Amino acid sequence: MSDINANFVGKILAKVKIYLIIIVILSVILCIYDLKWIVPAITLDVLIILYTIWENSKKKNEIVNHIEEITMDVTTASKSNIVNSPIPLVLIQTDGNIIWRSRKFTELFGTIDIITYLTPIVKEIKLDIEKNDKKEFVKQLNINGKTYQIRGAIANYKRRDRKKSKEYVLSLYFIDETKYNDLFDRYVNSRTCIGIIGIDNYDEIVQRALPEEKLEILASIEKMIMEWAGETGGLIIKNERNMFIYIFEQQYLSKMEKDKFSILDKVKTIESFNNRIPPTISIAVNIDGNTNYEKYKNAVNAMDIALGRGGDQAVVRRDGQYKFYGGKTLETEKITKVKARNVAKSIAIEIEKSSNVILMGHKNIDIDALGSCLGLYRFVRTIGKDCNIVTEPTGDSLGKFWEELIQIDEYKKAIITEDEAIKKINDDTLLIIVDTHKASYVEFPSVLNNSKRKIIIDHHRKSPDFIEDTEISFHEVYASSSAELVTEVIQYAREDINLSLIEAESLYGGIMVDTKNFTFKTGVRTFEAAAYLRKFGVDIIKVKKWFQADLESYNEISEIVRNSEIIENNIAISKTLRDDENTGLICAKAADELLTISDITASFVMGKMGDKIMISGRSIGDINVQIILEKLGGGGHITLAGAQLEGMTLEEAHDELVIRINEYLSETQE
Repeated sequence: MSDINANFVGKILAKVKIYLIIIVILSVILCIYDLKWIVPAITLDVLIILYTIWENSKKKNEIVNHIEEITMDVTTASKSNIVNSPIPLVLIQTDGNIIWRSRKFTELFGTIDIITYLTPIVKEIKLDIEKNDKKEFVKQLNINGKTYQIRGAIANYKRRDRKKSKEYVLSLYFIDETKYNDLFDRYVNSRTCIGIIGIDNYDEIVQRALPEEKLEILASIEKMIMEWAGETGGLIIKNERNMFIYIFEQQYLSKMEKDKFSILDKVKTIESFNNRIPPTISIAVNIDGNTNYEKYKNAVNAMDIALGRGGDQAVVRRDGQYKFYGGKTLETEKITKVKARNVAKSIAIEIEKSSNVILMGHKNIDIDALGSCLGLYRFVRTIGKDCNIVTEPTGDSLGKFWEELIQIDEYKKAIITEDEAIKKINDDTLLIIVDTHKASYVEFPSVLNNSKRKIIIDHHRKSPDFIEDTEISFHEVYASSSAELVTEVIQYAREDINLSLIEAESLYGGIMVDTKNFTFKTGVRTFEAAAYLRKFGVDIIKVKKWFQADLESYNEISEIVRNSEIIENNIAISKTLRDDENTGLICAKAADELLTISDITASFVMGKMGDKIMISGRSIGDINVQIILEKLGGGGHITLAGAQLEGMTLEEAHDELVIRINEYLSETQE
């Protein structure tokens, strides 16, 4: 303030000096013309100067006093506003000592132990200041059922001594957000959720049940669905013979999730076909989307995932993430082959529209994927289109089959590398991906990313990481293998497709390996596909010899089995110290072998392959290994699944697996 006064007075004095100089100049001029004016002029000038000095001093004091009065008024008003502020304010040191509080703060929190609430917040703020050099901060605090937003800044700090850290003085403002939060919660709870409910095995019920039984079963399912939806006051509309659209408020979703969509199990209690095949439903619920139409489209995508995972489950999409409930029932083989016939015709049309076709499987390609590629290769060549298989197998997953295949001249030319495949891709190229639907698991992601037209043929339970924008997706989880699906495509697309012996044997090998010699996931259609392939002269003994284990591998598998641990009396976990490209194959074979032991219903074997931990999971159906390994980022089927972990040791992976198994068991027991 003194600087402001000095500047202001200085400006006035500067102007006065100019006037005095002018008067002195005029007096000198007057004296030059007449010397008798010298004494009067000097006397007058001195008097004027003395008067000016006195007058300026008086004005300076008046100005300073006026400015000080204004300043005092402003300071008093500011202090009054702070003390009487309607927003609670407190000055507190980071050691918990309250220096000062406003009247509003005292009114609101004077009767409670406010230090108990503030101490954790103050500690957090001090850490933010010291670690992140923050000067201002915003925190949330609940006090007596009310929510406050605490906004503040550093008021000052002091150092008590050199050994101790700084103690900061914080100014904290408390803004009551309780009403806002309540209003926001009401808004969120009232948001529209759109769900789709579908009867999974509707066609089987219609075809296999007696007329009177069929009507009773469908009516019972529909009644259960209506009653369940009615508990939320929602709107449910039947838009197709086996599909319902369900609209309800979001506030009821948490209850459904807590209840784990109990309607899934209730529907299965309906008696049908002498209880051989219980009816099941799938539910897809979505909250994402700015409009109801967007929410509906997302719900349709979620339903595709539910059905692609075998049905009998609920899928909830929230913030772009999917959460799954149920899925305890084994996939049911579909009797009707109408879809297979239609898909086969559609694939043929897409091939005819293409300039060339590229076939690709998944990472660490196996006989199911490569056999499917070989079957489709003959399909494409029969139509008359250029076709190539892009793959670079590693390890022993293909057994002796690969050695025999690459001796054939036709396949020496047909099988190409990643770089060669990318050079062949143009706008009319058709990429057919087999035995996987996950973008992250294809053998060459660059080939996928460069292809505009894609077809998927897969039998694994659908994952959220699925490949989108496909021309056709033949995704049937009931199938034993991709080789089974490809065999049906070949069988129903054209009558003039003549598979070579090695093509038929590779398809047969894919079915045989994935079904563990026709013991797992084997249905009527599996045997029909195998019988169709046998017509081409498949030598079963030869196929088995391709995948026989050598003595060293057999001994290693036996050692893995011997060193296994048993948890929960029926789950076996083991590991191998092998660390090479065949680790995954050894883990899978050892997991299969563990299931041959009495009372073991699920098995998990893990091992290192470079910087990854490979886990193979197997079960006889009582335990869903897919759900367990999905928790670790993997996937598969109820009875067969796998996962890959990074950034872990074998011991850490083992501990994480046990945690996920216990989570699954606790969820299924609730």
